[in-house]
Amino acid sequence: VVLPVVHGGVAFEHVDFSYSPDQPLISDLSLAVEPGQTVAIVGPTGAGKSQLAERIYRLKKARRQIEGRFIEVNCATLRGDAAMSALFGHVKGAFTGALQDRPGLLKAADGGTLFLDEIAELGLDEQAMLLRAIEEKRFMPMGSDREAKSDFQLIAGSNRDLQAAAQSGSFREDLLARIDLWAFRLPGLRERREDIAPNLDYELEQHTSRTGGRVTFNREARDRFLAFTTSPEATWERNFRDLSGAVTRMCTVAAGGRVTVDVVNEEIERLRKAWSKTTALSGRESLLEETLGSEAVERLDLFDRMQLANVIEIVSTCRSLSDAGRALFANSREKKTSSNDADRLRKYLSRFGITWDLINRRRRLPR
Repeated sequence: VVLPVVHGGVAFEHVDFSYSPDQPLISDLSLAVEPGQTVAIVGPTGAGKSQLAERIYRLKKARRQIEGRFIEVNCATLRGDAAMSALFGHVKGAFTGALQDRPGLLKAADGGTLFLDEIAELGLDEQAMLLRAIEEKRFMPMGSDREAKSDFQLIAGSNRDLQAAAQSGSFREDLLARIDLWAFRLPGLRERREDIAPNLDYELEQHTSRTGGRVTFNREARDRFLAFTTSPEATWERNFRDLSGAVTRMCTVAAGGRVTVDVVNEEIERLRKAWSKTTALSGRESLLEETLGSEAVERLDLFDRMQLANVIEIVSTCRSLSDAGRALFANSREKKTSSNDADRLRKYLSRFGITWDLINRRRRLPR
């Protein structure tokens, strides 16, 4: 079941959720999702996936539908034995450096909610063990001959197209089928400009909580900032992280706790320059980030990043994978008596979990 776009970003409690048959309230969605049912939240980095996951958890806990803790982990930070140990735990001596037992995050989430952000970054072995843990509420810690038990609700986050990842073989089809019961698409901030004003107020409150000093905008400055940030010129490349950074900078330099038009104008120029640099990179780099996700791109070697960005740019302008293959392998194919350019390109892209369908869908999305 794919639910409609959910309004609201970081400060969900500050946003007015208007109800309609095709635009349900977050609280209604939280109530509809039964304890133990999985939820998938797909959206770009910085769009507020972890905040939405925690909001769903808090609503369930307030209704006494859930008693345990909210455990969050970014799967992009987990690799190899470290991933297995962090998620499923280990016993003393399971591997070099395992000096004592570790229960693992699945066990810590027993009776509560486990939020696995960027779940597509997990290896296939971890995915297989996670699937069993979801279905049977049991798993085997590293080095143990005894199963551990944990009954948790899984919320999975991703900035990648999980269906495309499954088609490429980098994500298990059976795990996708299990976590895709309830799916939310959380758009980036540039698609949710109605959320900017309430989240501006939220960020000001957060600044007050952190520093103890209250900062406000004068009327003209607020109108100027909102006029720019809700205009097509504001691309919000890093979503709420850009907004949070902008508010923090303005609050820091605001004399006497008052943000003026001059302060706002300086910040607008800063954002313009930052976004223009991204745009300059972006013909290629931004397209690469939209396809793979920024965290996956950061893990690529510079050589792979530059090569892949160029390949994706060319593929995105072609009508088919065969056309793209002919363009990319025009010289080398002349030396072969038989060649399958589309298959050659498909294999190259699959190394990074990318498919033709993924690139084709990306280029059709509204910008």
